[in-house]
Amino acid sequence: MLFVFNPKAGKGKIKGHLLDIIDIFNKNDYEVLIHSTQKPKDAYEKAREYADQVDLIVCSGGDGTLDEVVTGIMEMQSNVPIGYIPAGSTNDFANSLFMPKSMTEAASMIMEEELYHCDIGRFNSQTFAYVAAFGLFTDVSYETDQDLKNILGHVAYVLEGVKRLFDIKSYHMKVTSDEVQVEDDFMVGMITNSRSVGGFKNLTGKNVDMNDGLFEVTLIAKPKNPLELQEIMTALVMAEDNTELVHSFKTGKITIETEEQVPWTLDGEFGGNHTRVEIENLHKALNLYLKSTKKI
Repeated sequence: MLFVFNPKAGKGKIKGHLLDIIDIFNKNDYEVLIHSTQKPKDAYEKAREYADQVDLIVCSGGDGTLDEVVTGIMEMQSNVPIGYIPAGSTNDFANSLFMPKSMTEAASMIMEEELYHCDIGRFNSQTFAYVAAFGLFTDVSYETDQDLKNILGHVAYVLEGVKRLFDIKSYHMKVTSDEVQVEDDFMVGMITNSRSVGGFKNLTGKNVDMNDGLFEVTLIAKPKNPLELQEIMTALVMAEDNTELVHSFKTGKITIETEEQVPWTLDGEFGGNHTRVEIENLHKALNLYLKSTKKI
């Protein structure tokens, strides 16, 4: 197997577990090629290089490391299974799949070799594991005080964004899918295959299935006055879709067109500036070794 890890993820969390993890892999008869990432895109390049040379690729780091490995494998059109040992600070993807919190337990779980076929996304020509987003909330999770996050959870996330609400940029967008066609000024949008974003649950709605071939889409229009702002806040905090200003729906494919360039993030990493994006659900395209702690 190739074992690629980000030594800096989650404040170097892996350092105290590395020998135990390797030992678990060796005990299960794996010859382990180890690579500690040295620069951005390093995990991506290694995944591409080894995609057809190994029986398994395991990565450890945050969601960005996972994104690089998934992208590398998909570009090589390889079916090699992957294992993921989460070590980042939020780990939305791992939490959505109820993976073990302990790094050694995650390594042992991978060695059970139970395949789970997980949906991932195509964003124009790029790949993402669980979220493509634009606008307001894409950087909030890194700026909210951690203690505040823990106490207030989802609401803190929303409130931190709201503080900046009236000076934030919105984009005039034409959104097209089989389910919804809408044109409006949107300040934030998320196309997700995840039960949480930025460490917060319920942002993506209820009844999320990670391999149903559908994304959860949330688009929030820019409020024109305090009353509309209150309407949006209530809908988000209650996680209920009862306003014209918040569009929540599921879809397998969506096109978003704008006149000006919009910066996007894919799995928390910069995904480029675009005037037209086509996002498609790649149903069950990722072969993941997963024995979940809960029924998924």
